[in-house]
Amino acid sequence: MFLIVGLGNPGEKYAGTRHNVGFETIDAMANDYSIPVTHKEHKGLVGKGVIDGQKVMLVKPQTFMNLSGECVFELTEYYGVDPTSELIVVSDDVSLSTGNIRIRKKGSAGGHNGLKNIIGLLDTDQFARVRVGVGSCQDGDMISHVLGRYSKEDRERVDYAIDKAKGAIKLLLAGEMEEAMNKYNLKETFE
Repeated sequence: MFLIVGLGNPGEKYAGTRHNVGFETIDAMANDYSIPVTHKEHKGLVGKGVIDGQKVMLVKPQTFMNLSGECVFELTEYYGVDPTSELIVVSDDVSLSTGNIRIRKKGSAGGHNGLKNIIGLLDTDQFARVRVGVGSCQDGDMISHVLGRYSKEDRERVDYAIDKAKGAIKLLLAGEMEEAMNKYNLKETFE
């Protein structure tokens, strides 16, 4: 079974913020595949289903971003999920311009506290991640930036990026990491 985890912060206060693009990606997949993500389990909201013949669990940790690893760790332990081959984490990335995504099969947290917590608790950075660009912080206030909302133009770009993220996840489920990276790691410019 694959664990597909979207990172974000719970509650209406954070809905639609840059930090919650992982949640939005999970919601989009849940909608596409009719998998309700409503069951409370191991500090998260989860939904079990099948995508392209693969058993999946869609997950939105409810611990707040910096403690996302608690939910991920508990689920991997309980269900016997191998993080190195059966975990996909979707998060925001301020080093990518809005509308772009980056697929990685391993790596550092890149300054992202949710990824840092997951890496620390799993004791490995060897898991797939889909990073969705939310644009860089222009005024130096990173917290306000990631907890802020999109302009109309950026909202359209992030919706486009979420569609790309869904396509990348489908390739990862099929074991096509290299194809996903080649297809989706291209930097796009929006005019």
